[in-house]
Amino acid sequence: MTDSATQTRPLQVSGEILASRRVGAYHHLTLVAPGIAERARPGHFVALAVGGERTGLILRRAFSIYQSRATGVYGGTVDVVVGVHGSGTRWLAGQHPHTPVDVVGPLGKPFSLPRDGGASATLVGGGYGSAPLFGLAEALHKRGCRVDFVLGAASADRLFGALDAKRMAATVAVTTVDGSTGTRGVVTDVLPELMARAGTDVVYACGPMGMLRAVSRLAATHGVPSQCAVEESMACGIGVCMTCVLPVVGDDGQIRMVRSCVEGPVFAGERVRWDDVGTVPPETVGAPAATGTGGQAVATEGGVR
Repeated sequence: MTDSATQTRPLQVSGEILASRRVGAYHHLTLVAPGIAERARPGHFVALAVGGERTGLILRRAFSIYQSRATGVYGGTVDVVVGVHGSGTRWLAGQHPHTPVDVVGPLGKPFSLPRDGGASATLVGGGYGSAPLFGLAEALHKRGCRVDFVLGAASADRLFGALDAKRMAATVAVTTVDGSTGTRGVVTDVLPELMARAGTDVVYACGPMGMLRAVSRLAATHGVPSQCAVEESMACGIGVCMTCVLPVVGDDGQIRMVRSCVEGPVFAGERVRWDDVGTVPPETVGAPAATGTGGQAVATEGGVR
């Protein structure tokens, strides 16, 4: 992999909602965010203040960047996809163009690109977790890589980006749990056949944590590395509050609780201790003496949506 996943200095800007439209079960927002757009790379996210000037909602909400445009009459825009899960996302989904929004970004560590320009990359998205994969697909195309997509969701209205994928990929496989479109089932039902057909060299994934666990394990059994953009809860987005930690194995083989918002959200899938997410494994560096149960991690609303 290349070193494209280096940290980028974030900015805080006073932006505004340029456009808002409904896409299936989700809301697609375009935000004026000059300075942030030109720094953004696939896998980065932004943290938005919600609720307006007099709100009691003090925590920001974090969203993967779906698209970014560094030029234009507005001086740079970023697009995000919002699924309504609580009061903050409900407020965002209900706003109209020209609503001011304070934006911090780009945040986190982005995806790394293959060194081999002829590599074959399979991109796996769950629900609106697929949002950051489309900018990644463009970057992979520029490097001369083959791109294949697998998109899954509970139902057809919860898929995101299927038409975009068809325009960008060599092949697209779609699954829904209820069978309302594509193949009935989950992404891992169709992933092995697609990987074999495409000669996959690397898997990129973003979506629910259970999906990421299954995808990374499947990729590992086929000897293929994976990069997973996790959907952990993030209250601050800048590594201060420690609410988004999860156990990850380092280069030295030691488990550490690392911050998804700073060391992630993109991690090597085989390094994440998926079964221990939400706990502190007893063998973690710096963990209290083992008592038979792991310490429970704190979770709040505001994960990368």
